[in-house]
Amino acid sequence: MALKDQLMEDMKAAMKAGNADVLGVIRMIISALRNKEIDLKAKKPDFTMTDEVVTEVLMSEAKKRKESALSFEAGGRADLAAKEKAELEVLQKYLPKQMGKEEIVPIVKDLIAKNAGKDFGLVMREVMKELKGKADGAIIGEVVKELMK
Repeated sequence: MALKDQLMEDMKAAMKAGNADVLGVIRMIISALRNKEIDLKAKKPDFTMTDEVVTEVLMSEAKKRKESALSFEAGGRADLAAKEKAELEVLQKYLPKQMGKEEIVPIVKDLIAKNAGKDFGLVMREVMKELKGKADGAIIGEVVKELMK
């Protein structure tokens, strides 16, 4: 089942169960997906939504929630930080499992060897192409910096 279809089914289930928190998050995701689809259809009229685009939107929304939670915690708003974290948990159900640092290191080493360790930007571009959607960009950047020293 496509990811978008899964979201629609889960929205129906949340409505039936009366789970307002999950329902709100899923509606927010679907709204973000519709906005992305409208933007992409304006550029390419024959565009169709793929799981890759859905995952990209989900990752973007998850990143927003993480940053918001950190900001609320720094501002002393534990109640709002908890709400953002709860939304993040719902979002993470739909995201693919992210690779850990130890899984990223061999891939980065291989790409550094292929590119002869030339330029941080070049290596990052290649690594991000390889690991798009599979690992957090901040962790990838950290690993590349460590290995290029």
